[in-house]
Amino acid sequence: MIYDALFGKPLNSLITVGFAGIVVWYFLSSQRPTTRLVVQILFFGVMTLILIGSGIEPHRFQGYETQDPQALLVILAKSLWWVHLAWAVIGFIRLYLVLEGSPREARLLQDLVIGVVYIGMMLSILAFVFGVPIGTLVATSGVVAIILGLALQNTLADVFSGIALTLGRPYIIGDWILLSDGTEGRVVESNWRATHILTAGNNIVVLPNSFLAKLGLTNISRPDETHLLILTIRIAPTRMPVSVRQVMLTALASCNSIVREPPPVVALKGLDATSLEVELQFRVTSPSQRVPARNEVLDLVYRHCKSAGLLLAIPPSAAVLTATLPTEENAQPPSVTPLALIDAIPVFATLTSDEKQRLAETATAREFRKGDVIVQEGEMLPALMMVRAGIIAARHAGEERGRLAPGDFFGESGLLAGMQEVCTLEALTSVITYEIDQEAFAPLLAERPALAEEIAEQLAGRAERFRNGAAQSPEHARSAHAILKTIRTIFRA
Repeated sequence: MIYDALFGKPLNSLITVGFAGIVVWYFLSSQRPTTRLVVQILFFGVMTLILIGSGIEPHRFQGYETQDPQALLVILAKSLWWVHLAWAVIGFIRLYLVLEGSPREARLLQDLVIGVVYIGMMLSILAFVFGVPIGTLVATSGVVAIILGLALQNTLADVFSGIALTLGRPYIIGDWILLSDGTEGRVVESNWRATHILTAGNNIVVLPNSFLAKLGLTNISRPDETHLLILTIRIAPTRMPVSVRQVMLTALASCNSIVREPPPVVALKGLDATSLEVELQFRVTSPSQRVPARNEVLDLVYRHCKSAGLLLAIPPSAAVLTATLPTEENAQPPSVTPLALIDAIPVFATLTSDEKQRLAETATAREFRKGDVIVQEGEMLPALMMVRAGIIAARHAGEERGRLAPGDFFGESGLLAGMQEVCTLEALTSVITYEIDQEAFAPLLAERPALAEEIAEQLAGRAERFRNGAAQSPEHARSAHAILKTIRTIFRA
């Protein structure tokens, strides 16, 4: 019965099986390539049996009578057979043509081979189904090929350049690259024709592969994404160069945005009567961190220079008399007093000059040697401490979370809310601090309750930002609320 159904009307059966195979293949998930391949082989095998049983040879052109009603069915049946053969071969290619560790190259090679399979299928249908003389057609189509080649010259150049870039692998998706024309950004997509780059301005730049292949390319993400930055600082020659170099090294050592290893480098580039030129070389974790790191380094250089009594040099373009330039003998570096530190701390910006002066008068100086532990994690500091000079490391559970430099402060959570410190603070260099205790704050905040809340808000925000580097406990995650609540309780009572 099955034999009669298949071979009673073989052409109709073959066409039915062919279209059924297409439908089944379409509804099978592409995530199951092995099942798809088995189905393709089964349908192709059944179609081959029907053709052999009916005496039709798909690999030969047998000719058709003009009035033969079966001619159209034979053409359709043989065409379906060739299509299923091509799909079975492509299934093998997709499943077994794999390059271990090189998915992009494997996909490219698969696409090239599949393209050859499709071309072979179309030529086979033309030759064995329609009887087109392929040899003569290929020989006489040279002019057409030349015309098409000239018309598609740019597109073909992009395609072959894309193949070369894929095989050469100068970059992969996610790499940050810099081109010789100044284009810079992260590669977000790469296809046969073009490469898409996401720039720092949050724009997508689409570069044809043929254009990209002609440019010099720097892959910033290799061997890793650490990126070298160079800043030039000009210092007034009022101190010996070795002292200036040490201050610059200290400023870089206190920076939280740069890479510790390899260590930053300070190079003395030039010296004249107007300035000592210093070059700071340091690395950041990725190109996206260049601006934050540069900003922090410039801020810390200024703060350490002010703390060490160094003066910035006058710009070389400025017209000045050499007699007015500061020297080592007559230089008057700015003094760093408690009042100057209070003026520089943003949380005290709402205080009047008299109120700042009253706080400064109560400040006491404290000195710590290198290696001294200022406060242990879990202890409470009942005073606000402002860093006058030196570097302090903040460690949580033995891991360094950040560093404090001149102009920074700590102890605000203990002063205002009676809370424990979340980090251990250790002096990395000789450290000088100014300390303001709760007794000095109490009269001022009692007179101005609104000021208490303003300062508490700013101190709490600063504390949260610092603690975000550490693993926050639920208690510390609510420090802003705790500080405000305690402020209201203490100073409004």
